[in-house]
Amino acid sequence: MNKDKPSFTRVFTIRGMHCVSCSRTIQRTITKLSGVSDCQVNYATSKAQISYDPRHTGLADFNREIGRLGYVLEIHDHAPDLKSQKLRVLITFPLALLVFFSMLLPLPMMVFNYVLFILATLVLFWAGRPFLTALVRFVRFRVANMDTLVGMGTLTAYIYSTAVLFLPPVKKFLDAGDYLYFDVTIVVIGFILLGKFLEARSKQKTGQALEKLVGLQVKTALVVRDGREMDLPIGDVVVGDILIVKPGQKIPVDGKIISGSSSVDESLVTGESLPVDKQVGDTVIGATMNFHGSFRMTADRVGTDTLLAQIIKLVSEAQNSRAPIQRLADQISAFFVPAVLLISIAVFVVWLVFGSVSLALTGFVGVLVIACPCALGLATPTAIIVGVGQAARQGILVKDAASLEKFAGIDFVVLDKTGTLTSGHPAVTDLVVTGKSSPQDILGRLASLEKLSEHPLAKAIVEKAVSDQLSFLPVDHFSIIEGKGLTGQINGTTYYAGNLTLVRELKLSPDTDILEKFTSRGATPIIFMDQKNILAYVAVADTLKSDAKSAISALHRLGIKVAMLTGDHRQTAAHIASQLGIDQVFAEVLPADKAGEINRLKKSGFTVAMVGDGINDAPALAAADVGVAMGTGTDIAIDSAGIILLGGHISKLPQSVRLARATMKIIKQNLFWAFIYNLIGIPLAAGNLLSPAIAGAAMAFSSVSVVANSLRLKTFKI
Repeated sequence: MNKDKPSFTRVFTIRGMHCVSCSRTIQRTITKLSGVSDCQVNYATSKAQISYDPRHTGLADFNREIGRLGYVLEIHDHAPDLKSQKLRVLITFPLALLVFFSMLLPLPMMVFNYVLFILATLVLFWAGRPFLTALVRFVRFRVANMDTLVGMGTLTAYIYSTAVLFLPPVKKFLDAGDYLYFDVTIVVIGFILLGKFLEARSKQKTGQALEKLVGLQVKTALVVRDGREMDLPIGDVVVGDILIVKPGQKIPVDGKIISGSSSVDESLVTGESLPVDKQVGDTVIGATMNFHGSFRMTADRVGTDTLLAQIIKLVSEAQNSRAPIQRLADQISAFFVPAVLLISIAVFVVWLVFGSVSLALTGFVGVLVIACPCALGLATPTAIIVGVGQAARQGILVKDAASLEKFAGIDFVVLDKTGTLTSGHPAVTDLVVTGKSSPQDILGRLASLEKLSEHPLAKAIVEKAVSDQLSFLPVDHFSIIEGKGLTGQINGTTYYAGNLTLVRELKLSPDTDILEKFTSRGATPIIFMDQKNILAYVAVADTLKSDAKSAISALHRLGIKVAMLTGDHRQTAAHIASQLGIDQVFAEVLPADKAGEINRLKKSGFTVAMVGDGINDAPALAAADVGVAMGTGTDIAIDSAGIILLGGHISKLPQSVRLARATMKIIKQNLFWAFIYNLIGIPLAAGNLLSPAIAGAAMAFSSVSVVANSLRLKTFKI
């Protein structure tokens, strides 16, 4: 291996990986090549990040080495062929269920065995071809994985059963009974193919988050050059260009306003639902939405330097980083397969020397049959299938088994504020009337004005008036006062509604105590006035979800620490945290820094789950051990997460933890019993104390016990 500094690092897509041991094999093989200084393979994303010197090696060399092992590296992403996998599953899995339960019925075995032979032949040599290929690869290159284990067990059961069924001398020679092992071939392959299909389907969606992030980028910009306005591709915009942004358009790049004003929806990057008023000198962020008002801006950051581009980069890096996911079955496959084969050969030789050919063959087949990973193969998929189904019925979507497994071990939950703990929509929280008018009268007049505005804060006031069943009054001479508020006449009287700037222009004196009270709670104050007096103060804020406090209390009872991560002001964040009993607060955190906070917690030894709903949460969701998205959130957040809470109910979060822990408990029980059967059964079969028929029955019983144990999850109350 050449340790010289490589010229560059490139990420390749891998085809042909089936388990974690595959990733280890690829990594080990490529790292040995001259010119390669580092190779990191991520099974979850099917990506290999290779640092190498192209003067010594390249893609052709990589593929020459790993191609003989059944893997291929590609420069561009590929879409997995799920259609052929789905067809195999749709045929094989129902067949496996039918055979599995039919074996419990008192059927005439001589007739039934011929039917099973036909079915097992179809399943093994069509649907199970990848397992046979893995077995051939193991024989040629001594590279083993879970597929090798499945291929060896199912092929041995098939060959033995076929020989006994069609060759009477063999049956007589082995003194075999009527019970054969075709069901082993069908059931094992059926269940494992289902698990592989579900895993491949979830892995296919991992790249969609990046695709949608890239899709948010603006395609063109209205640029002023040489005194002329021109539409240019976004790639032609350079730093220093003057851009024009009109109402309803996305802001093309990061920059600063030089003329005009507007209200900008920055929820894309800050996660805050309330729009931000922008004046000359204020910075604006590319891909955020300009609500109303046009302005001119200078381009300060373009291309890969924009904030959105940085978010895309962070999500990509987090998804391609290696996760410590180790499947127990994959870990043992490296030594279990050759160990079983050596034991089988040793048993054959010992009985051939000290017994007979019949005893040698019976012992050899018995060991391989009892060692067939039926219970081992069913242990995880059955529990996952039942657990995920139970979760779905409760409005919790689990994207893959890895997310469920990691979620069971979390001890720190980080929650976004807006849309996660809060509703994500502004609402009227306080109304303080200063004169003798009734609150209903004041709200009715204010709402009549705000009804003519498109500002989100105005919408909150109108919704409050509608919910209170107030009547709207006709308004004359209505107009928007850019960056300050609005005005209009009702019954001949001129009214104003706006911010402190408008109040000062009218030379009125606001009550600072009321305003400070509002802002300390994270609310935006709207001041309602006529030409001489302030009539009322209205607070508009994002409100807490009704189930937020109970959800956090439930997480604490599960022994999980809770933190809030938000781009909002520290004072607002602290107020919300005190209401909910949150342990720790990270406030005024930019999207680019959110993933960093998650990584710091992970380095401190915590297993971290991040819960969010906005595009700005995507890097943190991807960086966390488990990302949890609110179902009411953005597509980007949902695609970046492993678990989705439908309906946006945060109360489903502790339910998810409880279900994940119950599922992992069942899986560990299943694996324990699967290993016990092997540890006890293999010595008995090796000593010819367990005939192949009894070995098959014992293996079938192990499968029944594993499935029955998994089905207990159906009754689990979350």
